[in-house]
Amino acid sequence: MTQQAIRTLLKSIPLFRELTDEEIEPVLSIVQTREYVSGEFIFMQGETLENVYFILDGKVKIFKNDIQGKEQLVAVLQNGDMFPHAGFFQKGMPYPAHAESTEATTLVVLKVAQFENILMHSPQLSIKVFRMMGSKIVELQKRLEEQILNNSYEQILQLLIRLAESHGTEINENSYELTTQFTNQELANMIGASRETVSRTLTKLKKRNLIDVSKRGTLRLKLSLLKEECL
Repeated sequence: MTQQAIRTLLKSIPLFRELTDEEIEPVLSIVQTREYVSGEFIFMQGETLENVYFILDGKVKIFKNDIQGKEQLVAVLQNGDMFPHAGFFQKGMPYPAHAESTEATTLVVLKVAQFENILMHSPQLSIKVFRMMGSKIVELQKRLEEQILNNSYEQILQLLIRLAESHGTEINENSYELTTQFTNQELANMIGASRETVSRTLTKLKKRNLIDVSKRGTLRLKLSLLKEECL
């Protein structure tokens, strides 16, 4: 991949999009790109945190295993996403979860120590990092509140709304189709519910015409109706 191609791809990532060519040059000087095949681990929970990653193309799932070895899905990330989000501030600490590519994936890799040095000399980039971290904190707080305050049915509704907004493409007025196909078990793992509970809820939502399934097997969601259901 040429330097110009890397520059173009890097500036498509929200964190770097507003930087001038001069401001992005130090980042380009330390960046590397790596290719991963589907099912390849990027890092494993407990390994020493040394790098921060940005997805240029592909998808990555972040997950943990509980004490029984059951997979707990934390997030499914796609183009433009960064992980781990706390990477800039936990140099030398262990990675908090596993990261695995779920399809052929290209990543931009930044070493934490080198990137932190750039942040110290780039106020604009530092502000964007803090804004992104703030947004992530708000999102995690909202998800925690949902688990504490809502029953399983409401948690599933909130999850579908989040997925429509983060992984959905608008296909017509009010309808969104997810760009990623999630199994019922993966949906259950995202909120700590059982697969059976998710299956029953999705069946109920289909009967009420709030969701349906495309020919590709991806969910189609009527976003405004799902939001009304949460009220």
